Amino acid sequence: MEQDNLGYERDIRPLFRDKDVSSMSSTFDLASYDDVRANADGILARLSDGSMPCDGAWPEEQVALFRNWVNIGCPA
Repeated sequence: MEQDNLGYERDIRPLFRDKDVSSMSSTFDLASYDDVRANADGILARLSDGSMPCDGAWPEEQVALFRNWVNIGCPA
């Protein structure tokens, strides 16, 4: 996928399952673009070290997609 075409609703939001949204709700709202954007660095750190999601690390391709989205400024 072209980095320039990454968007939250189409590419990033679907990465977070309902149970991820629920389990992280006390920390941030993974269903909210504004909250994910505001916490993107912290979310990326947790995804990168495998501490999120709580039931097992994402495959590297998904972490890379999120990282690319962060690196291009978290477009909506």
